Amino acid sequence: MDGNAPDFAAASHAALADPQLRGNFRRAMDGLMSKRAAQFADAGEWTGVRALAASVRLRALSKLPELLEKLEETCTRNGITVHWAATTDEANAIALDILHKTNAKLVVKGKSMVTEEMHLNAVLEKDGIEVLESDLGEYIVQLDGTMPSHIIMPAIHLNTKQIAHLFKRKIKDAESREDAAYLTDLARRVLRAKFQAADVGMSGVNAAVAETGTLCLIENEGNGRMCTTVPPVHIAFMGLEKVVEKLEDVPPVISLLPRSATGQPITTYVNMISGPRKDGEKDGPREVHLVILDNGRSNIYADPELRDTLRCIRCGACMNHCPVYTKVGGHAYEAPYPGPIGKILVPQIEGLEKRGAMPHACTMCNACVEICPVKIPIVEIMGRLRVEAVKPSGAVKGGGAKASRTEAMAWSGWAAMNASPTAYRVATLAMSKLGNAAPSSLPMLKEWTNVRTKPRFAGRTLHDLARAKGVPDV
Repeated sequence: MDGNAPDFAAASHAALADPQLRGNFRRAMDGLMSKRAAQFADAGEWTGVRALAASVRLRALSKLPELLEKLEETCTRNGITVHWAATTDEANAIALDILHKTNAKLVVKGKSMVTEEMHLNAVLEKDGIEVLESDLGEYIVQLDGTMPSHIIMPAIHLNTKQIAHLFKRKIKDAESREDAAYLTDLARRVLRAKFQAADVGMSGVNAAVAETGTLCLIENEGNGRMCTTVPPVHIAFMGLEKVVEKLEDVPPVISLLPRSATGQPITTYVNMISGPRKDGEKDGPREVHLVILDNGRSNIYADPELRDTLRCIRCGACMNHCPVYTKVGGHAYEAPYPGPIGKILVPQIEGLEKRGAMPHACTMCNACVEICPVKIPIVEIMGRLRVEAVKPSGAVKGGGAKASRTEAMAWSGWAAMNASPTAYRVATLAMSKLGNAAPSSLPMLKEWTNVRTKPRFAGRTLHDLARAKGVPDV
């Protein structure tokens, strides 16, 4: 992605004009919401396990610096090499250094949102290294030359017919068959050969246990296990917030994540990685590396209110229930994290000057808050970012990017007008005389009046109407 600010409004209008896209998302979201609801039919159980998972994440964040130090200590003791990256550029440089040292030419990747944040694939390809996404959804969008449209289901914007046509164009000897089983088997045959030949496997991390130095990955397809055991080198990437204190903290997260994400009672594969292959063991990589990325997370952590952003376990449930996301899809955001969680995370990472539109792509309906399995106050954080855009506290990158002296003066005038009955009468009388021209002349109403029909003033103020009914002035 270049340095220009993405145009969310233009991308959204294009998405809304695409009936195929709208239909694909509507069917997918309806199915995901109903499956999730069925998994949490017992309100008491949902309340209890949700509170437990939220407490796990809150406790980990309250001890984050010491837990990260403990994680490095235990991982190192287990034989895992730990690398720290302050920025995505540093993380990409670390990955390239490991690949150069192993003379790697082919990399297979399990699902990892952090590597999407890093734009790692483009970096590796520019260096002449072949990289293949092994998650089926990620493989599909990689073939299509696009980015994921959902953090759990990357190709959710495409239907079976569209995927069949894509495979026919991109995979040698592929038949033009709109059959999900055939398409899955076709992708599996391509990927199997790559797993065997790969020099390095890469993955994300769902939770890293400070107590034991264990990297936990959950998945449904088995590709994650293949990426982390077949190639001789495994590189895992995680945001620094993914650490938990104890091994017993992992089950609540594992219990909630698949049920919230896809409506499954449990994920198919749970991988616990605590080091490279030891002498006498028959499988596993000879080297395991853990890259811990900051990329603005330390700044988020420093603010007690914004810190709650880091609770996220990346289930994607907030997207499935968001009335904005379900209408425009993930690509409209042009960001690695779309939907409600993206609207609060991406502006803090990339800056409000570039991503200031994202927090405004929200109806404040609170649906995302009601279903978040770790109780992130997304709407409150969204409101905070809107304020930061015009009245910065210094806590958010790019704060004040939307500030306007003219608008500030206009609001000050509005406040003064409403603080004085006399000023209010004079101002409303003047506006009634100006008629429909008045709203568009006020800077604070510019965005509103640009897209809405402006009502005409009735000619009488509320005070006038009250007096006509015999209501005395207060």
